[in-house]
Amino acid sequence: MMNAIRRQKYGWLFILPWLLGILIFYFYPLMSSFYYSFTEFNGFHVSRFVGFDNYAELIRDELFWISVKNTFVYAALAVPIGLVLGIFLSVMLNMKIKAQGIYRVIFFIPTLFPIVATGVLWQWLLNSQFGLVNYVLYELHLPQPSWFGDELWSKPSIVFIAQWCVGSDILVFLAGLQDIPNDYYEAATIDGSGPFRKFRYITLPLMSPVILYSVIMAMIGALQQFVLPFIVSNGTGGPANSTLFYNMLLYKNAFALFKMGQANAMAWMMFAAVMALTIFLNWTSKRWVHYMGE
Repeated sequence: MMNAIRRQKYGWLFILPWLLGILIFYFYPLMSSFYYSFTEFNGFHVSRFVGFDNYAELIRDELFWISVKNTFVYAALAVPIGLVLGIFLSVMLNMKIKAQGIYRVIFFIPTLFPIVATGVLWQWLLNSQFGLVNYVLYELHLPQPSWFGDELWSKPSIVFIAQWCVGSDILVFLAGLQDIPNDYYEAATIDGSGPFRKFRYITLPLMSPVILYSVIMAMIGALQQFVLPFIVSNGTGGPANSTLFYNMLLYKNAFALFKMGQANAMAWMMFAAVMALTIFLNWTSKRWVHYMGE
């Protein structure tokens, strides 16, 4: 009995540094952020408790709703495009073709570059004056859009750049594809099913858990997008606030206007939105996600 108690004490002793780290670097900042969202806080000291005033002021702020619209429009475009592109490329790369490994490496390499470097690279490539993309369009006698200077093209340009990192999704989908037993495809071939029917009735259903995971992670990443719009607009959110994303406004409130209370309120509102969407996706997944053996 005493040995068991002693072992438990040693166990708690070993996990104590981890627990302290969680409490100090995660739980305490989380609770502090929640508290500061109800205060007038400039980053250095709390002047007064204001209750829900920060939340009410945000709801009345026109820029807040512009940033919400921009962020959700971006997510509505980037998530499905990335999902379809990732599945399509993973299916292609899963086929028995020559130099299969080389193609996989080529698609994965862009994900190794920092997102800041990717943003700067495409800012130059899509430059309306001397960018390579517009030069090619000019040589082909096609219109050369002002990618980051036109409200019509600014968000689609960011969506396009975001697909540069589709390689990480391809790896996840490839793992899901290779986990599907080949027996299913052989049985379908015997029944006379073609490639499309196999994809529709075998590949997609058995990959649905992986697709659910990818959709949730892509949604969270899209709603938290900050670096790409910040770089391509040089931090302004232009033109005409068309690239003012939610996290850019949060950053502006926190570190330009020193409205830390409002910034924390924005963070918790985003947390609530992400949590609600995640719960909704998990709830709807009961209808379309299929697990092997069920």
